[in-house]
Amino acid sequence: MVGGDYVAKELKCLADDGRLVFIAFLRGVKAELDIFEVMRKRLVVTGSTLRPRPVAFKGAIAKSLREKVWPLIEAGKIKPQICKTFPLDKASEAHRLMESSQHIGKIVLAL
Repeated sequence: MVGGDYVAKELKCLADDGRLVFIAFLRGVKAELDIFEVMRKRLVVTGSTLRPRPVAFKGAIAKSLREKVWPLIEAGKIKPQICKTFPLDKASEAHRLMESSQHIGKIVLAL
């Protein structure tokens, strides 16, 4: 979801035969791509957006998530990666961490 100047880092993170899927572009739509990195690791780079897709298609995705993924979340088999939790009155610190891009996982504000 990052794109832009972050693509090089995303490619380096991928294992051989890895796949990079873009669903957003928070750091821009243009990127420099190391084609040799893609070839050497046999990577797949692709993307998609739901906005132009028909409502029925989006509904089918929602139904599939409800049937296949939601039970795994409820069972605790899929959990979000939490980087750090901040009390609400420290929201500015949480925002600074987010802006620094030095985190991996979710930044949580606790009420």
